[in-house]
Amino acid sequence: MADSATIPRPDEDDSELKRSITGRLLFFYTLGDVLGSGIYVLIGLVAAAVGGAFWIAFALGVTVAAITGAAYAELVTKYPQAAGASLYVNKAFGSRPLTFLVTVSFLAASMAASGSLAVGFASYFDTLWSAPPALLVSLVFVALLVVVNFIGITESVWMNMLMTFVEVAGLLIVMVIGIIHVSRGDADFGVLTAIDTSGDYGSPALAVLAGISFSFFAMTGFENTANVAEETIDPYKAFPRSLVGGMMVAGLVYVLVSMAAALTVPNDVLANSDAALLEVVKAGILPFSTEFMTKLFSIIALIAITNTTLVTIVTQPRVLYGMAREDVVPGVFAKIHPTRRSPWVGLIFSGLVVGSLLVIGTLVTEAGGGIDLVGRLATVTVVLLLAIYALVIVTCFKLRGQDEDHPFFRASSPLLVVGLIGNLAILYFTIWDDPYSLVWCAGLIGVGLVLFLVEYFFGNKGTGSRTPDLDATTSATKEG
Repeated sequence: MADSATIPRPDEDDSELKRSITGRLLFFYTLGDVLGSGIYVLIGLVAAAVGGAFWIAFALGVTVAAITGAAYAELVTKYPQAAGASLYVNKAFGSRPLTFLVTVSFLAASMAASGSLAVGFASYFDTLWSAPPALLVSLVFVALLVVVNFIGITESVWMNMLMTFVEVAGLLIVMVIGIIHVSRGDADFGVLTAIDTSGDYGSPALAVLAGISFSFFAMTGFENTANVAEETIDPYKAFPRSLVGGMMVAGLVYVLVSMAAALTVPNDVLANSDAALLEVVKAGILPFSTEFMTKLFSIIALIAITNTTLVTIVTQPRVLYGMAREDVVPGVFAKIHPTRRSPWVGLIFSGLVVGSLLVIGTLVTEAGGGIDLVGRLATVTVVLLLAIYALVIVTCFKLRGQDEDHPFFRASSPLLVVGLIGNLAILYFTIWDDPYSLVWCAGLIGVGLVLFLVEYFFGNKGTGSRTPDLDATTSATKEG
């Protein structure tokens, strides 16, 4: 029996996204987004919280994320359409307010992440060329990625794959440094079991939980993969292997890189550095000029940040596109460019919002607001995404037994329960550790309320949903 999601629609040329992403491209898309920039910029913070055994935090964090990824794999093979979590919640609960809350929360998280990464990009760029103002660098960076996205999804994913190779090469450099250091007999393996309980967290369990919370920004990104389901060839086969497989590979890399860093550089040096992996390169273990390697690694870090930001910007207009077709946000976001096949209205809107975040955040910082813009936006991203992850697992259970008349992947129920508990535990700790993050979350969600009110009072109800069309097409196929 044919999968209804792969049946051509009469208006496909005019209103559908183009299926052009293969399973291999999807694997690198997932791997590149999960690896991304988090490991480059957050490893020092995790080391400060946990101690030399901070690799445990990365291992446990990516385990929880991978289990959540399995829930996404089940749902995306049942509903291979754009919009991801928003679509699943809409189908499970049929509540437009709840669906919109998920939609705007995801968009807020994605836009906060884009802003945080853009600021991080400007910081690394400053080490190579300090002439341009950081805000200008950030805005140009976002604008260029918007242009790449407008050109087309295939070009964006190919660019993502190429940058993934570069960022993996940077992490391999760190692992090679660790191997050389160990082979010389200079490594103290006892550091890998050392958990620091002398700081803010007085027990090993709390220290590790803090490390997981701080590192979870590096685990996010896999949820973006679900938002290109409508542009993936044979999503039933591609998604489970590419999504979960990409996360497992990323987790293994995280653990190995963490061990290499802990064995090579004293933990206090890592903890006090804004670019901890750069400290590994500066250790001078490789038989190359340290100055050359430092510049090379900075360039690699810039590419890693670009890769992650590209994926978040790819995601934002596709969420708006998918939910416009479900009558949750104004229908204008469902517009597709006639030649480039890109959701251009949502793309322009997303770029403007991220740019506004950068301008406002910079003005607040320069006015003495006393905030770490990168850290604050990263925390906001984690809080919002953890809430969505937990809801997606609940949604996965609720949709069991529905829409299962075609092949789909089924995740392990016991593992999903473990993933739900893990997400809620990390969410609780993150809010307890930084309660002011809720104020920022509320502010971003409040901005999105405007879209909901516009659609609620002025939208054309019942015109955006694609479900009736799919049902009619499937019925016609069966009758034929």
